[in-house]
Amino acid sequence: MSLILFAFVVRVRDGLPLSASTDFEHNKELQERKQQLRTISKSLPRLPERGTVKGQKLNIYFVSSEGVSYMSVCHSSLPVAKAFCFLEDLRWEFTACFNSTVISLAARPYPFLEFDTTIQKLKQQYNQSGGPALEVTLAEVQEDLRIRPPQLINLDEVELTNGTANGHLEQGVSSTGLNQRLEPVTTPGILSLVLNIMCASLNVIRGVHLAENTFQDDYEGIWNVAAFFFAFICCALQCHLYLFHSSLKKLKSFLLLGVIVLCNLYLLGLRNIWQLLFHISVASLSTSLTLTRRIHHRTDDCGV
Repeated sequence: MSLILFAFVVRVRDGLPLSASTDFEHNKELQERKQQLRTISKSLPRLPERGTVKGQKLNIYFVSSEGVSYMSVCHSSLPVAKAFCFLEDLRWEFTACFNSTVISLAARPYPFLEFDTTIQKLKQQYNQSGGPALEVTLAEVQEDLRIRPPQLINLDEVELTNGTANGHLEQGVSSTGLNQRLEPVTTPGILSLVLNIMCASLNVIRGVHLAENTFQDDYEGIWNVAAFFFAFICCALQCHLYLFHSSLKKLKSFLLLGVIVLCNLYLLGLRNIWQLLFHISVASLSTSLTLTRRIHHRTDDCGV
C-alpha cells in the first residue's frame, strides 16, 4: 500500500503549479484532497509555513520555504515526522534543480514537469522503505516538529478567506485575473430576470407619470414617487446580484428584498393587493435564486 500518494510543488505568491507527481491512483478521497490542494495553494501567503489538513484516510501536509510550497497527500497511517521528512527531501531536490530566478520568472503552469522523475524516485523510496534513508534526518525533523508543531488548517476558513478576497478583487480590475464564475443561469433564473425587468419597468413608468402630476400639484406625493424609483433601483440591483458574484451576497439580497417589500407596502394605496403580491413574489423568487446560485468550481485536476 502506498503511503505517499501525491506530491505538488507550487509558487507561494500566486499559487502557480510548478510541478506535480504523475497520478496513478484514482480513488474518490484522493481526488477530493487534490481539489483541496488547489484551494490551499491560493491562500498560501496567508497560511503558516507548515500545516496539516486531516482527512478520513488521507491527510495533506505542506511546507513553504523561499517562495515555494511543497505539498503532499499521504495515508493517515504514515507518521507525521516521515511525511514532513519527505517534504524536506523534496525541497532539497527541487532547490538543487531550480534557482529562485527561474522560479520567479515562470509564467505558465507546470513549467518543471521533468521534476516528476525525481518526485517518483522519492515516493518510491518512502513507500518501499517507509521512511528516509538517513535516520539522522528523521531525528532532526522529529525534534523540529516537537519545537514547532505544524498548524492544523481548517479548510472552511481557508475557503471563506478565498471567497472574501475574490469578492473584493471583483469590485475592480484584477491584475492577476482572479475572478469567480457562477454556475450557469438556469431556466427559473431567466424567468426571474424577465419578471424582475418587468417589475422594474412598471416601477419606473408609474414613477415618471406620478412625478409629472406631483410637480404640477406643489410636490404632493413626492414620497410615492421616491418609493417607485427606490423599487426600480432595487429590482435592477437584484438582477445584477443574480448575474454576478459579490461579497456579502446574503446581506445584500435580504436588504434589497426588504426595501422592495417596504416600498410596495407604502404604495398600497396606489396598487391593489394582487399587484403588491406580484411585485413581492418576484422579488422573493429573485432572492431565493440568488442565494442558491453557487460559485462554479472547475474540475480540472492539479495532477499531471
